[in-house]
Amino acid sequence: QVQLVESGGGLVQPGGSLRLSCVARLSIFSLNTMGWYRQAPGKQRELVASISSGRSTNYADSVKGRFTISRDNAKKMVYLQMNSLKPEDTAVYYCNTYRDAVCWGQGTQVTVSS
Repeated sequence: QVQLVESGGGLVQPGGSLRLSCVARLSIFSLNTMGWYRQAPGKQRELVASISSGRSTNYADSVKGRFTISRDNAKKMVYLQMNSLKPEDTAVYYCNTYRDAVCWGQGTQVTVSS
């Protein structure tokens, strides 16, 4: 059974930074593409960033140049470094992968507000 647990969310002022972490209870973690999604109130869940087993990365246009996704296979962790945060980045952020089915964490709230 796959389990994803996110942490690192919180309240930050515009222009600030946060680092989200996700630990995966998942065998052979290194083979999985990992992703971060977010869902703002009243909006659909959207892909923020993903990183493949070969460490190729993909970003939503809205976060390019500000967010960086990375992974540590030995620790079965995936990270999302978020810089220059904007109020429109406010959302619940979810860790994601696929192993027989789409797997989601419980989410971590990020609020960008002055």
